[in-house]
Amino acid sequence: MSHRNLASFAVMLACFTHPIRSVGQDSTTQPSTLSSEILRESKPADRNSSIYYKNKLEFSLETGWLPRNIPFVFDFLLGGGYNVTGLQYTLVPTLASLRWQMGNVRGPSILRGNWDLTLSGAFTAIPRGPETHYEAYDMGIRRNFVRHNWRIAPYFDGRLGMGRIDAKGPKGVAYAQGQDFTFTLMIGSGVRYNFNSRYAIQLGMNYMHISNLYLSEPKYPNYGINVYGPMFGIDIRLGKAKRHSPQ
Repeated sequence: MSHRNLASFAVMLACFTHPIRSVGQDSTTQPSTLSSEILRESKPADRNSSIYYKNKLEFSLETGWLPRNIPFVFDFLLGGGYNVTGLQYTLVPTLASLRWQMGNVRGPSILRGNWDLTLSGAFTAIPRGPETHYEAYDMGIRRNFVRHNWRIAPYFDGRLGMGRIDAKGPKGVAYAQGQDFTFTLMIGSGVRYNFNSRYAIQLGMNYMHISNLYLSEPKYPNYGINVYGPMFGIDIRLGKAKRHSPQ
């Protein structure tokens, strides 16, 4: 009788231990599933977070063709009449720049984006006009308008600088530049297309002003140069890609 009771007890024990083991297995696999879901959610939802972020450095190379002559765009501040001179210019600027993104992407709706600081060395060929070339150092800022997961980002930028032109006004050429030392103003807008977090291209329109800020007067008039046209460039990230830490 005791052997029969012992066998019955063993069968009952086997039936109870089997479900308990199944519960134990579920409890071990459930956290694993949960952790994999958390890891998936911790990945950045916006691809642009690896392209626009604080302290990112980029090298930029831009060139353009600026053949359209117009009056100085801020002539109204000087009391001018928005007149153009009888001398036509075409400028071909080439700029090598270091871009430093000063912050992460933030802002509401269509204003969402970030700012970058631009330091540029520029050489400008002058295929049309009495002068032949212009070298300058420029500084400026750019606003990038960044939408979620868009490869295309519109931008607006402005630069100020100083440089040297081979002025022909002192040599008697009418409407030419009055002295070699001059200042630069550049204003542009366009779009940037990001291939990935390292490479991008940009295309836009740019206005360029060169003048000596009336330093040559009264000896030589300060006519200045005011032109605009298309610009094209490439951007290359410097350094390693940004790492996203799990949250």
